[in-house]
Amino acid sequence: MFDEHRVGDAGSAGAAGDPEAAGAPEAAGEPQASGAAGAVGVWFVGARGSVATTAVAGCAAVAAGLHPPTGMVTETPPFAASGLPSLSSLVFGGHDTAACPLPKRAEELTAAGVLPHGLAAAVRGELAAADAEIRPGGPAPGDTRTDDELIMSFTSDITDFTRRHHLARTVVINVASTEPAPGPDDPGLAPSSLYAAAALRAGCSYVNFTPSTGLRTAALADAVASCGLPHAGRDGKTGQTLLRSVLAPMFVQRALSVRAWSGTNLLGGGDGAALADPAAAAAKNAGKERVLADVLGGAPEGEVHIDDVPALGDWKTAWDHIAFDGFLGSRMILQTIWQGCDSALAAPLVLDLARLVSRAHEAGLWGPLPELAFYFKDPDPGGPAALSDQYATLLSFAARLRDSV
Repeated sequence: MFDEHRVGDAGSAGAAGDPEAAGAPEAAGEPQASGAAGAVGVWFVGARGSVATTAVAGCAAVAAGLHPPTGMVTETPPFAASGLPSLSSLVFGGHDTAACPLPKRAEELTAAGVLPHGLAAAVRGELAAADAEIRPGGPAPGDTRTDDELIMSFTSDITDFTRRHHLARTVVINVASTEPAPGPDDPGLAPSSLYAAAALRAGCSYVNFTPSTGLRTAALADAVASCGLPHAGRDGKTGQTLLRSVLAPMFVQRALSVRAWSGTNLLGGGDGAALADPAAAAAKNAGKERVLADVLGGAPEGEVHIDDVPALGDWKTAWDHIAFDGFLGSRMILQTIWQGCDSALAAPLVLDLARLVSRAHEAGLWGPLPELAFYFKDPDPGGPAALSDQYATLLSFAARLRDSV
């Protein structure tokens, strides 16, 4: 069974300055890996997926001046003096159960229109370096290891990565496919929670960019409370829910009564396949519906449907149908269509979060970060729900980080 106390102790030691947990350089005489001073690790769970591949390729492209940082909020003026790690200082690694190497995955994304032509070749070295740091994930079918054995294995991979590259700190970010929410009779921890526990045990901050359970399980409550590490959110907000967080406040502010709000998502790729499982889709939809309940004061009629359309690949179409009442009960309709590439929308947000959470760790902040609600469908408690309010809170957080430089 999982040992909560062990994880809590290890995380606390790392946050308090334990050299091993914090990833300090090895003793003299041990092998030394090349690494820039102040380099920061980004450890992806789902490291060979579309989002991680796009993030690694995009980071290299922007750092080299090959492309502008479109979509990266942390590259805008309010964040310039907040002490965020530079893009060139980020070192990538991760876990995955897939075997396709990142350079090949980048070529596939180029063929699908996700990455621009020529980019995969231009940053092949950076992709190969990141791929060399990817370790086998799990649990694989037939894996007989206990939860604690898996956590120990994952922890060892992360700490080894941090030490070899002499990283100032490492942020673990879950960008793996959505898993079904665990039932009350499911044995052990969900896979996402195994990785989250390993992050704490390795003394690393943690970001959950998926709807999967991650740290939000009673089995990890004590470890989370005692770890002394920052952690952020659940389920990145990239498209349909982003639009909902803008439109829902409009109806409230104009005193218009929303009667029903329904939506449909058509998507392919790995996400489409994963969300074809009704249990996984239910976990995804919970975050989509939360913003409406939080902003409108209650969930309106209607629900979100997710359809797997393999031919769409990494592209997604999201349609919303909103029925609302105007003056004297006049009935009206608003319909929206959002068409986009989830990987290209998510990758800059993932890089933003890696930089912000790393900087929060450096500044001595710990616990949940509701100030980062801007990025999540299901943010940590205490943050606002409307996007404009979330953005204002994020700017205040940037100023707080700036003041601690």
